[in-house]
Amino acid sequence: MRFSVLASGSSGNAVYVENEEHCFLVDVGLSGKKIEQLFNEIDRDIKKLSGIFVTHEHSDHIKGLGVIARKYGLPIYANEKTWSAMDSLIGNVPVDQRFQFDMETVKTFGTVDIQSFAVSHDAADPMFYVFHENNRKLVLITDTGYVSDRMKGHIKGADSFVFESNHDVSMLQMGRYPWSVKRRILSDVGHVSNEDAAVAMSEVVDIKNTNIYLSHLSKDNNMKDLARMSVTQTLESCGIIAGEYVHLHDTDANKPTELVVV
Repeated sequence: MRFSVLASGSSGNAVYVENEEHCFLVDVGLSGKKIEQLFNEIDRDIKKLSGIFVTHEHSDHIKGLGVIARKYGLPIYANEKTWSAMDSLIGNVPVDQRFQFDMETVKTFGTVDIQSFAVSHDAADPMFYVFHENNRKLVLITDTGYVSDRMKGHIKGADSFVFESNHDVSMLQMGRYPWSVKRRILSDVGHVSNEDAAVAMSEVVDIKNTNIYLSHLSKDNNMKDLARMSVTQTLESCGIIAGEYVHLHDTDANKPTELVVV
């Protein structure tokens, strides 16, 4: 398997995953035009997608979903509550492009198994995905207020993680957001901080070469260098030295990461 984080952040999210037979898109949180541009940047063809998988109905995950799906005739997979919540937001999608992907289940496409699992976020029924192929494991987990033991059981031992590192707590507390928004972000149905993400990482990485892509950074309450530093320091406090077998990578809100093997 190979993947690229096409975009990640408060303004929009999308992740591309492929193997020799199939290719997938998880979320379409940017305009259709921007998604097309990002596909061109990784030299891939949207028309070849086997499916689009939706995590939840917030706009930074579905902004271009309806446009891209209709334009290219692509199947969309989401759970029942997410379909209900996003139906009025994405416009008309033909029945033959609408597929249900239930929570805590697995769908198989050739040699790839895609597993869904629940997260804790203020959406109708948010879930993220684990991609399995040939004993390799790619985990996508953002948009969760905390990482529960159940989530850790699903994601433990992955070879690559796209892992939320949303905010620095001090920056958020001192920032311009109204208190109601700050309280929501800090809650169990908000987003995980740099430090909390790192503690969870320390409990799910195995002693093997593991790549972690720090994702969904807040544009107002975080910075790439700060996220990397905070995660590194917290991992070290948990006995894990970043750079030995755990390798941290940045993601960007406007440009894709290199297409790499899981």
